[in-house]
Amino acid sequence: MNWNKAEFFISYKKRSQIPISEKPEIAFSGRSNVGKSSLINNILNRKSLARVSGTPGKTAMINFFEVDGRIYFVDLPGYGYAKVSKAEKENWAKLVEGYLTSGRELDLVFQLVDFRHSPTVGDLQMIDFLINTEIPFVIVLTKADKLKKTRRIKRREELLIEIPFAKDITMVEFSSVTGEGAEELRKIVEMIIAKQ
Repeated sequence: MNWNKAEFFISYKKRSQIPISEKPEIAFSGRSNVGKSSLINNILNRKSLARVSGTPGKTAMINFFEVDGRIYFVDLPGYGYAKVSKAEKENWAKLVEGYLTSGRELDLVFQLVDFRHSPTVGDLQMIDFLINTEIPFVIVLTKADKLKKTRRIKRREELLIEIPFAKDITMVEFSSVTGEGAEELRKIVEMIIAKQ
């Protein structure tokens, strides 16, 4: 797998615009500003393939990135506290739900959760949705570098209570600063491609 061979492919603002799947897809989901774009850039050894912003809610479309000509990484709009209108948030929700329930060749969702804090209501709703729709997913615990060792241990214990069926879910601790967890996530992607 050539991780350096990746490029932006296309963006869609409406579900109706998205054509049927051409390749396997891995979607990146999470609240606004949790680090989806940073994660994509890190896995692909790039600095700015996926646009990173300090302002929540900048990803207002579904962005497709083609990786090694074999798979698409799909950056979904974030949910949560983005300072946009209620109507715009509803449009994003419809767009994301439409994408996730459209019978696409969706092999996995990387569901991002900020490791430092308890999952938000939106995080838990998305995790419940993924469980109920039986869409395979991995939880990526972002901003791991911000936690000291003792705090990490405590957060791991808390997550077992905070997230339903946590013991049955693969969770990967990740930092876009140190690159921790990136290799583990690449191996997960490679396993998916190997099954094609």
